[in-house]
Parts: sequence; C-alpha cells; structure tokens
Amino acid sequence: MAFINWNDTYSIGVLKIDNQHKRLVQIINELSDAMGAGKGKDVLGKVLNELVLYVNTHFKSEEELMLQHGYEEYETHRYEHEKLTDEVKRFLEDLQTGKALLTGQIMNFLRNWLMDHIVVKDKKLGKFLNSKGVH
Repeated sequence: MAFINWNDTYSIGVLKIDNQHKRLVQIINELSDAMGAGKGKDVLGKVLNELVLYVNTHFKSEEELMLQHGYEEYETHRYEHEKLTDEVKRFLEDLQTGKALLTGQIMNFLRNWLMDHIVVKDKKLGKFLNSKGVH
C-alpha cells in the first residue's frame, strides 16, 4: 500500500507540475516501501539524494513559471521551497553522520509538507497559471 496515494484532488491543472508532483510522491513512496521491507538503510541515501535533486529540479521549474508570468507571491513561495530543501538536506546530513534515523516522524513530515504545499500553495499557483493560459 502506498504511503501517499495520488489522486486528482492534488492536480493543479498544469501538466508539467502535476507530473513532477507525481514523481515526488513516487520517490517518497519508494522510501516508505523500503522502510516497510526493512531495507530503509540500504536505499536511504540513494532515495534521499534523489529527493533532494528532484526537489531542486521541480522547484526551479515552478519558480521559472512564476517569474515568467509575474506571480505576485513568488518570494513567499520560493521561501517555502527553500525551507523544504534545507530540511531534507538536514535529514540527509543527520542520517549520513549517524545523528538520526529514518523514522515515521520524518516520513510524516515529508508527506504532510508535500501535501500541504500542493493542496494549498501550488493549487493557488495553478489557478494563477491557468488564468495566464498555462495548462
């Protein structure tokens, strides 16, 4: 069973961004599956590194669209991106140095942040971009 089940309520109406969100969900689900199979440590570094890299790619895509179309809340939205990126990097560093273990708490943080960001902030961005003809 997936840790996060993607459904159409998460769609923001911009295909490129929706596909990237689906990939982020898939990466988090891969990490959850590995934990459930007792292999979290085996794939942890790889998956968290992939998450950091993909989050950066995704955020860059969103930020380019915001700038291109004059999104008024660009700075606030970009700051949210920075906070998540910093938090995930901190998780990765703590795990690599043995300061922390991958726990349900970290997984819940990732799920809650991603879902809140998509459902609240990115939905608003999606409506704005749709009004500019971006789908």
